[in-house]
Amino acid sequence: MKRWLPGILVLLTIQAVVLLVLGRPPICTCGYVKLWEGDVLSAEMSQHLFDWYTFSHIVHGFLFYLLLKVIFPKTPVAPRLLVAIGIEAAWEIAENTSFVIEKYRQQALAQGYVGDSVINSLFDTLSMILGFVLAQHLAVWASILAVLLLEGYAAYAIHDNLTLNVLNFIHPVDAITRWQQEIR
Repeated sequence: MKRWLPGILVLLTIQAVVLLVLGRPPICTCGYVKLWEGDVLSAEMSQHLFDWYTFSHIVHGFLFYLLLKVIFPKTPVAPRLLVAIGIEAAWEIAENTSFVIEKYRQQALAQGYVGDSVINSLFDTLSMILGFVLAQHLAVWASILAVLLLEGYAAYAIHDNLTLNVLNFIHPVDAITRWQQEIR
């Protein structure tokens, strides 16, 4: 795995540079960095190291591990991890375009969403790596349980998770929107 570290660092650097070119702030515009931002309605959501959406990025790692293992079953894990990082970095860049930010703002919990800071985006990718590595080492049943717990806990705590986020991004569901508005 050590020989793949330069590739990982290159992908993370590309992600950071592109986000800076897109005008994303390096850190929260509040001027400081917190370990955790727990207020899902805060203007500082997606600006610090970790937040409720960190759970979704960990789930990305589990899903990318499964998908890439199915698509490339004979490929060693390190190259599959590089592909997963590339996919996650590409998503992080796309997620911070004006089009996607505006699309997210149409969702109940993201009306004040301004995009990610670069540091938050990088930690989202690191969280995906954590999920990927966990999926590599856990039994299938434990991976499924971990995903269900992460999704369930986020849904309970903030009325949002990866599943709801993707569903409402593709096709908003009025019942989900009403339920999410209850968090306010």
